[in-house]
Amino acid sequence: MVRRPAARRLRTDGVNPDFATLAHEQLRQALAGTTREMELDAAIEHIIGGFAELQCHPDVVDGVRALSEMGLRLVTLTNGATSVAQRLLGDAGIADRFDRMLSVQQAQAWKPDARAYRYALEECGVEPAEAMLVAAHPWDTDGARRAGLTAAWINRESRTYPSYFLAPDIQARSLADLASMLR
Repeated sequence: MVRRPAARRLRTDGVNPDFATLAHEQLRQALAGTTREMELDAAIEHIIGGFAELQCHPDVVDGVRALSEMGLRLVTLTNGATSVAQRLLGDAGIADRFDRMLSVQQAQAWKPDARAYRYALEECGVEPAEAMLVAAHPWDTDGARRAGLTAAWINRESRTYPSYFLAPDIQARSLADLASMLR
């Protein structure tokens, strides 16, 4: 029996590689030994390059505008680089609707570690009960709930929420749907 090398685990004990480093290393491990049309390094760069082509989901622009017009303070908290969020939201014409764009890199802990959410709360000067995390990732809404925040799960594909996570406070089909629910 041949064992594959163990994947490097995402750590939350103060070792906090940036997203690009982690993505490169994880892709190198995932693609090792696979049949590809290009060299390993070229394949990794091709995949990483795809992040620069990402666009917002169709509901995001209207949803962000609606939430902003309700007077809500909007902040991003990403496991990636803030530059990716800035580009993505800037390309969509809604970056100016956000008060802050934060990354877990400064928190020294990746989401869903509670330290990441506490970092955002401290940066924004709010208590957990005053904040809501909105995410399309169940692990993220679970992490926010465990950190004391309200959480809304955007469930665009009508998936079943994992029973092993704390349920979100709100479940919406889109960001625009969430804005309608909060009105």
